[in-house]
Amino acid sequence: MNKYDKITPEGTRDALFAECTLRRQTENRLHGLFTARGYSEIITPTLEFYDVFNREAQPFPMEKLYKLTDSKGRLMVLRPDNTVPIARVCATRLRNAALPLRLCYQQTVYLSSPSLKGRDDEITQAGIELIGSDSRMADLEVIAAAADALQACGEEYRLELGNAAFFRELMSQLNAPDHVKETIRDCIEAKNYPALGDILDAMPQTDTTKALRMLPRLFGGEEVFAKAAALCKGQHFASILGELHTLWTSVAQFAGKERVTVDLGMMHRTDYYTGMILRGYLAGYGEEILSGGRYDKLLAEFGYDVPATGFAVNIDAVVKVLSRQQNTAPEMQQRSNVLIWAAEGCEADAVEAATNLRKKGLIVEHSLSETLEGAQKYAAEHGIDSVLPIEISKANIKAEGGAAQ
Repeated sequence: MNKYDKITPEGTRDALFAECTLRRQTENRLHGLFTARGYSEIITPTLEFYDVFNREAQPFPMEKLYKLTDSKGRLMVLRPDNTVPIARVCATRLRNAALPLRLCYQQTVYLSSPSLKGRDDEITQAGIELIGSDSRMADLEVIAAAADALQACGEEYRLELGNAAFFRELMSQLNAPDHVKETIRDCIEAKNYPALGDILDAMPQTDTTKALRMLPRLFGGEEVFAKAAALCKGQHFASILGELHTLWTSVAQFAGKERVTVDLGMMHRTDYYTGMILRGYLAGYGEEILSGGRYDKLLAEFGYDVPATGFAVNIDAVVKVLSRQQNTAPEMQQRSNVLIWAAEGCEADAVEAATNLRKKGLIVEHSLSETLEGAQKYAAEHGIDSVLPIEISKANIKAEGGAAQ
């Protein structure tokens, strides 16, 4: 007996009909948005060697990867991320290309999530990577594209800005073993602040532990910068906060202050970010729709030391939001305009007639009923506008004409 032949694996699901249409529309809309900005599409393999993701920064724990082996016994993984393989391509096949490189993609990633979390293990992403510039304009270009991408998916959106260097500087000043620092990072990433408090209670109380306790409150509008500056002293913090404040001011100018917030406790599950980080949200969905940031050291791990920045949009999450907004039922399909019924011997003529109507932009379906009455009943049940019966064959007319001659 096949125990699992009628269900999908945990973290995966089937997409039906109208949801597929929404997905394709979203993908096409984002692709057009990216290419209009000069980004060229790139496709990387679904299967990659494990070594591609086993980098110095270790952004992906091995237990979260879907693994298999090739015919030579080498360890492979289903792609858990799109940025790392693109970094590999830039460091190899595109190494001699002129910089900056503007690349876009539309690919699926696979990453095992803990059970009962309600998260997808199979996620389709669309995104951009801007390779070869560490300028503020590069960050602004990416953030502006992110804002436009969110607006293309839903008018009510919100952007969050942070800087990965802020937390790294805090960790460098914290006198604790690496495994404790990693636990603190996990607590902040999961927004598990009670657990964070328990860890900090067991440590000597310093300005750094005080700042870590305050991280959940370093969230909001422009006032966050003054709070953080009063809490975190030193030239490094001043530089990080000054750079982020300047960036926030520019983004607020073109996106609107009401749509841009600051979150100095923002964490990404991937650990390759070095500077600006961002997340995007749509009204009606609690998780982020978009995420990304600056990663200036990742390509250097592949032997190509150039800066980079980018973001990815979670297509599956966008479709969920749009489905709720449009109240889309899974059984809905695109309705046909014409149903063609063919009498016996007229089937080829029906195919020709359907082809001609489709060239005019109509949606045409063939009736599989043996009778015209059955075709008419089917059309009424499925909301098809009209039924076109084909009862005289052109082939027969030609044959009869030839016989008469």
